[in-house]
Amino acid sequence: MNTLSQQMAKLSSAEEFLNFFAIEYDQAVVNVNRLHILKRFNQYLRATKDAQDMNDEKLKVVCRDLLVKAYEDFVRSTPAQEKVFKVFQDQDGKSVGLDALRSTLPSQQSA
Repeated sequence: MNTLSQQMAKLSSAEEFLNFFAIEYDQAVVNVNRLHILKRFNQYLRATKDAQDMNDEKLKVVCRDLLVKAYEDFVRSTPAQEKVFKVFQDQDGKSVGLDALRSTLPSQQSA
């Protein structure tokens, strides 16, 4: 495992990744989209050919660019539109109304 990978393995939050790569960010965007940003970053990184063959310096530049791209996806869009997680893919943009949710609750019986 290279040094950059070891350093990144110690990071856990979106803020830690953004700070590590010295990326300016809006905390409000991160508060709502932190998991989506990290998931999208991971998707972009996995799709990068030859990443494992890059030296740390080049890989850090590539990772920074991919994290900026992932962050900007959610500055311009929403989690429902980006469909990073399966729950959004399954819903296909459909919303669930409050009445539909209520109908799934067990009825309350008086004692």
